[in-house]
Amino acid sequence: MPHVFINYRTGDGERTAALLDQELSRRFGRDRIFRASRSIIPGQPYPEALSTALRQSSLLLAVVGPDWTNFRERLEDPDDWVRKEIEFAFDCALIVVPVLDGRKTDRLNKAALPSELAQLADLQSVPFDSTHDTEAGIRRIGDLVAELVPELRDLSEPGEPSQSSPRVHNSIRDVSGASVQTSTFSGDVGGTIVKGSHGTVHTGSGSVYNNSRHVSGDRHISGTGMTYTEGDHHGDVHQRFAEPERPQDDPQ
Repeated sequence: MPHVFINYRTGDGERTAALLDQELSRRFGRDRIFRASRSIIPGQPYPEALSTALRQSSLLLAVVGPDWTNFRERLEDPDDWVRKEIEFAFDCALIVVPVLDGRKTDRLNKAALPSELAQLADLQSVPFDSTHDTEAGIRRIGDLVAELVPELRDLSEPGEPSQSSPRVHNSIRDVSGASVQTSTFSGDVGGTIVKGSHGTVHTGSGSVYNNSRHVSGDRHISGTGMTYTEGDHHGDVHQRFAEPERPQDDPQ
């Protein structure tokens, strides 16, 4: 559902309208901003699309270029869509903000407007110069939109995760380097990938021998048993062996 309707005249403000659409869509979502040349798909009846979008909107930005009032003949036409959109916004009590496009664009004068649009001259306008400090001007208008339409969610600010996004309950601690966790999972894990490991890696049951010899066999050597120690250790090592069983023919 659109919340911001961008009104403009082709040939006098469409570039600024496109800039506003791009920035506001990035900030609030494409489905929250309506600009006819983007939002109406080919084959869709545009009168119905325009009226539906206006009914769903809370704010109309009227882009007024330097030649806007020079289209007086078109503004006098009741079927002119620029005029009809603004009139519709007034009838539906939408917030209407004139955006004065360019340094040479002056505030609107009631004498230059048809009576149906005279109210537009009384509204506080916002200056915008697309040739000078465009980024700051676009950001200022975006801030104004966020203030005037508080139900819009500013996607450029951190917020709560989407209801449709899976929440991750697993945690990874004391990791040096990259780690990837996709989401909560349960059950067996069919495989394990280890990349760039230094040191022992254990992913299941059983013994792990790392940089050491594996000694196996009879523990009895010359009747005394054996203890094998490798690597650094601190403190004493004690191990006791029982007397080996002697063969029956042993003379002792």
